[in-house]
Amino acid sequence: MSETILTATSGRATGSANARRQRSAESIPAVVYGRGMDPMSISVERRDLRVALSGSAGINTILDLTVDGDVYPAIVKELQRDPVRRTVQHVDFIQIDLGSEITVSVPVRLEGEAKAVQDENGLVDLARTELEVSTTPRNIPDEIVVDISEMTMETTITISDLTMPAGVTAVGEDDWAVVTVLTMRTPVLDEEDAAAAEAAEGEEGEGVDAEGGDADAGGGEPAGNDAE
Repeated sequence: MSETILTATSGRATGSANARRQRSAESIPAVVYGRGMDPMSISVERRDLRVALSGSAGINTILDLTVDGDVYPAIVKELQRDPVRRTVQHVDFIQIDLGSEITVSVPVRLEGEAKAVQDENGLVDLARTELEVSTTPRNIPDEIVVDISEMTMETTITISDLTMPAGVTAVGEDDWAVVTVLTMRTPVLDEEDAAAAEAAEGEEGEGVDAEGGDADAGGGEPAGNDAE
């Protein structure tokens, strides 16, 4: 994985009002920290960040974060987004050691066609769209590919079943499900359920009529009224 240069500006003014002004000018407030350094408040241009993360590695792109002439090997630790517009509001960068392992989330992609599942009216379900992996920064895979061609209705692909790239270790329990199979309802089952529901409603209605008939048979004015 190649590094991407991203230029940042240090010495930004902190505070909510200043952050809003920055965002209005298409500059995103950010912070970089890690490897024993004190957290540094910086800002990056929105367009520059978008371009830097537009490659196949996405948010896991290794960045040469350049601040006032100093270069910090870094990756994005967190992107904070506006809850409605989904625009990036703040970025946390973490400085990394290119020779040490780190833990990152990598997207999972399904490959192949599960014909045995389709023939049984089943549906392949991706239980984990992302998977945490541990590896060195330059060895971070763009994605984890899972072949579903041999899946049947009884198949569950777990973490232990995955074939990981060399030097990459999945983080999690071996029995955690990654891909499962869902059983879809068939028209026959739907018709049977509908018929059973109609039958149950009919029986309930007959019971109400019988109770009503008993009440009518026993009705009438009390004997004391006749005496009067």
